[in-house]
Amino acid sequence: MAVPAAIVAIVFIDLGGLAWALFMVAIGWLCLHELYRLLARWRPAPLVGFASLAGMVLAARYGSPRVVLEVAMGTIPVLFVIVLARGQRGSATVAIAGTMLGVVWIGLAFAHSELLRRLPHGNAVIIDVLVGTFLGDTAAYLGGRLFGRRPLAPEISPSKTVEGLFCGMLIAVLAVFFAGLYQTWLTQGDALLLGLAVAVLGPLGDLFESVVKRDAGTKDAGSAFGPHGGALDRLDSVIFTVVAGYYVWLAVMH
Repeated sequence: MAVPAAIVAIVFIDLGGLAWALFMVAIGWLCLHELYRLLARWRPAPLVGFASLAGMVLAARYGSPRVVLEVAMGTIPVLFVIVLARGQRGSATVAIAGTMLGVVWIGLAFAHSELLRRLPHGNAVIIDVLVGTFLGDTAAYLGGRLFGRRPLAPEISPSKTVEGLFCGMLIAVLAVFFAGLYQTWLTQGDALLLGLAVAVLGPLGDLFESVVKRDAGTKDAGSAFGPHGGALDRLDSVIFTVVAGYYVWLAVMH
């Protein structure tokens, strides 16, 4: 499942334009659907979240970061009116909070993936970020199995270890660095900076989703990838690293 998914992602990254934006909307909706199902007892307003995500991605495609922010902030009063119309007295706050978690955590990340794709060499930077993130995740898993002794965050994710974290971060940095050796426009220093951002933010994204799932009382966010869990389980690290990749690349370009 992972290899076909990677091929599809690369095809859409290469296509760019509206095709990439719509692909981001579709994958973002899948992640949002899984999140709102996890938070069902909070009674979020999924349609508002879906509309906001699509609006932010399309704003990133045809507008600017300022327009993306305007869509995000405009979501709050619209959501407030919708929740009030549903008559959720006594639970309106958690409904709004649950919905906005998806908008801020997932929606803004997918909008940033579109913003990054629009930058010069953005398509290659996205691939670098994905390679670093997924190889780092794999190295963290294997490193933990082989060398893991000290728990990293036992109350959040008992299987993660400090040794696994170190292995994952090291491979993430090296993966982006070596990828940069074949990209003449990416200096070694910039590649190391990008790799370091991926190495730090990837594990945080993974732990963030683990906290959400633990509070929801479930092991997997969904079943889109069969035994590997849902889309949110596979992309939790990427949701953090693609945002970091955008700001790092934006900074080194100027």
